[in-house]
Amino acid sequence: MTVDIEKTGPGDTPPPAAPETIKAVPVRHYGRWISAVVIVALLGMLVYAFSQGKVNWGAIPDNFFNDQVLEGVGKTIWITIAAMALGVVLGIILAVMRLSKNPVTQAVAWGYIWFFRGTPVYVQLLLWFNLGLIFKYINLGPIYQDEWSDFMTPFLAALLGLGLNEAAYMAEICRAGLQSVDEGQTEAAHALGMSHTKTLRRVVLPQAMRVIVPPTGNEFINMLKTTSLVIAVQYWDLLQAAQNIGQNSGAPAEMLFLAAAWYLILTSVLSVGQYYLERYYARGSSRALPPTVLQRVRTNLLSFSNRSREGGGA
Repeated sequence: MTVDIEKTGPGDTPPPAAPETIKAVPVRHYGRWISAVVIVALLGMLVYAFSQGKVNWGAIPDNFFNDQVLEGVGKTIWITIAAMALGVVLGIILAVMRLSKNPVTQAVAWGYIWFFRGTPVYVQLLLWFNLGLIFKYINLGPIYQDEWSDFMTPFLAALLGLGLNEAAYMAEICRAGLQSVDEGQTEAAHALGMSHTKTLRRVVLPQAMRVIVPPTGNEFINMLKTTSLVIAVQYWDLLQAAQNIGQNSGAPAEMLFLAAAWYLILTSVLSVGQYYLERYYARGSSRALPPTVLQRVRTNLLSFSNRSREGGGA
């Protein structure tokens, strides 16, 4: 094999030199390591502090499925669903009133939202519960008549205090969702002969749900936690059950840990439900839906298995 080497004369330019190999040096993120060490140290200090405290950890599993606790969990779920249903229904009505061209309905809806968003829910609960000091009887004519103390039960006070307050927030969420739909959709539906109600139900709401569902899920989770305030109106819930058991067993702090664990379980279940609900309503706007938790786990396991095989083959 022969190689021809070109000879360069004195007037010829030499060939360009080969570029040097670039050595890529990864950037060292010292701040990440320092922050990780600090966080781990703080967590270790927190765990050590609780290990040194006089905490009866055995009281938590012993009472985790106590009859009173389970009854409190059931009533907490029930008041959450009932108050949220009232808030959603009334919120939709208020949102439609806000978007109405009637100035009276607009003013009434605005005043409702202004009042219930501007006062704490704890104060509203106490107001409903103590209205018996002002009104001795409730008289709705031929529909209903009774003493206020018999009418305003702890459950009704909790339902009105939570549900009416939630309606103010749901009204703004629904209004934002309805306004997110392009007006051309409504005009096209009316041009096809659809009524206003049918247009709202068949065209506007399905598209607005993508905007309404995520904050509604957050409101549902927040409602579950806010039910702990119903202890002010003597309604039996999870917190009330935990405090009663703590007073009788001499472990009040441990029973608060138990209540916190149950709240975490319930909110985690609601978070999973919210994720799948958002994924369902994202079908019309996303070509590729976000993977579910099981799909992510399956993908990670397959990639790990493939890497192990490649490593073993090498």
